[in-house]
Amino acid sequence: MIRQFDLIVIGAGPGGYTAALKAADLNMSVAVIDKDKLGGVCLNRGCMPTKALLYASSIFSMMQRCDDFGVSTDFISFDFSKMQEYKKRSVLRYRSEIEYLFKKRNIEFIRATAVIHRNKTVEITNEDGKEYLRAKSIIIATGARPVIPDIPGIAESVVIDSDRLLAAKEWNFDRIVIVGGGVIGVEFAAVFQALCSNVTIVEKGDHLLGPMDIQVAEALEKKLRDKGIVINCNTTIEWIKEQNCTLYNHATGERHNLKASQIVIAVGRTPYTEGLLGADAALKFRDGKLLVDADFMTSEPGIYAIGDVVAKTQLAHVAAAQGTYVVEKIAGCEHSIMLEVVPNGMYVPLPIVPNCIYTSPEIATVGLTEQAAVKRGMKVRCGVCSMDGNGKSIITKEEGFIRLIFEAYSNTIIGAQIVCPRATDMIGEMATAIANGLTARQLDKAMRAHPTYSEGITGAIHNAINKGEDVNE
Repeated sequence: MIRQFDLIVIGAGPGGYTAALKAADLNMSVAVIDKDKLGGVCLNRGCMPTKALLYASSIFSMMQRCDDFGVSTDFISFDFSKMQEYKKRSVLRYRSEIEYLFKKRNIEFIRATAVIHRNKTVEITNEDGKEYLRAKSIIIATGARPVIPDIPGIAESVVIDSDRLLAAKEWNFDRIVIVGGGVIGVEFAAVFQALCSNVTIVEKGDHLLGPMDIQVAEALEKKLRDKGIVINCNTTIEWIKEQNCTLYNHATGERHNLKASQIVIAVGRTPYTEGLLGADAALKFRDGKLLVDADFMTSEPGIYAIGDVVAKTQLAHVAAAQGTYVVEKIAGCEHSIMLEVVPNGMYVPLPIVPNCIYTSPEIATVGLTEQAAVKRGMKVRCGVCSMDGNGKSIITKEEGFIRLIFEAYSNTIIGAQIVCPRATDMIGEMATAIANGLTARQLDKAMRAHPTYSEGITGAIHNAINKGEDVNE
């Protein structure tokens, strides 16, 4: 007997469980299938564990300079195993919240492998045996896995990826080489530098953080270097032997050797579809990703794909937004969330996806950078506020800046970059402003509390308003 559902979701990460919860709220019968725990990589081996370790390590780092604030202590230390236990408790608490929501909405979670067959039939296999399910619609949300680059000697050497690093129980990170200067790499660098490791980042691009605004990337790079992190851009690893590696700088042609306690591979993630499709499933791929249309439908009607398995931007909240969008499409509802917006009088779609990096200082961006806007033929005006004179920054001894990008003629906000504490919380105001096509004058009407970091937003708005002549030609 084949059990029937309105919706089957394959993958229990943020995209999958958000889609399931939305569907259940719309009175659909839902089954979620995942061979791992509820919450997917993000909750169990990604976002949540990383941010927990970042928070724990930041407390240790702050305690090392507590004398600046009139607090004295004779001895400061950390216990890495206890940090990992704290991380585990945070993950369990969050997972229990999702389990509660699933139970409340009668969503069936099945821990098993899933294979899609024709006629929207899904074969599931676990310790209880094999079973077949069928649904009116299927959402694929299987996420991504770490990329392991083709470096000579890597297969025979002791290297770890982000998943294994987060699961480490014992401290063995006195000298750590991180291959990859993207978000994952710099966040791990922040964790272990705060715990007094000797950290080296190896990045093949000419600056950290890839496509992010160059001024933001340069500000972070300077901050990391000031903390003692060694950064090698324009550099690749030629070979690895056990815990030794040879670095080659493409700009200078120089080579040098490094020895490390751990070599961490953090060069990105690739869509995970291994074993997903049966021989009779005819879904199409492009560049390693499932091919989907503007509504995230695959080449097979009624089968959709969301999140890291298809998205250009691999973020948990992007997957969740796409999951909500698809379920509303299936149900024929008005969409409650926008993935991009085209303000009045413009012909350029603006992304409204916040990008957050939980380093110290935090970094958050949304919309277009100045470079991206100019490349699209837009004339822009930029407002910048240094946080050096901000009251909250003076109290906390933190630095940074806020940079807002406005379309020059309408003064509509099209982008924001924030580098300062609480940036990841503050970026929501800017995302809301872009989604609603607000102008500098409209943003300026809002009162922002004192002393707060968000006063810097007001400063950046005033800077843009008073720089009417600074328009790109």
